[in-house]
Amino acid sequence: MGKKRIIKKGGGSDIAGTSRALNRIPKQKLASGTLNILATFNNTLVTLCDPKGNSVMSASSGALGFKGSRKSTPFAAAKVGEIIGEKAVQMGMKEAKIVIRGVGAGRESALRAFAGKGITVTTITDKTPVPHNGPRPPKARRV
Repeated sequence: MGKKRIIKKGGGSDIAGTSRALNRIPKQKLASGTLNILATFNNTLVTLCDPKGNSVMSASSGALGFKGSRKSTPFAAAKVGEIIGEKAVQMGMKEAKIVIRGVGAGRESALRAFAGKGITVTTITDKTPVPHNGPRPPKARRV
């Protein structure tokens, strides 16, 4: 006979859980702040900070529900940028400085999605860490 399949009726399944991500919005008001974008090969993390540098809110493509290789796509990064942008607008943010780190695919798309929400971007700085020669290489193989 087999198992009976039960279809659950629930809330609308939106792309990448955006409605759940918009539920928690900090109560403080910010006129300006700093947006830190960390774009790695596996994920895109976006953190919004106040002018002193204290973290106010953050989001990542993994936290939105993207899994595996989809986390590192520009589409996922754009969704993260939109979420943070909407939260920032609801907090009253008018202008932001942008700091980008990493060489992942979501660098530019997260920035464009955030700026598309009507927040003025004052400066964009790239602080991708670059090694100054790194550790000593392994010795040569003898075959």
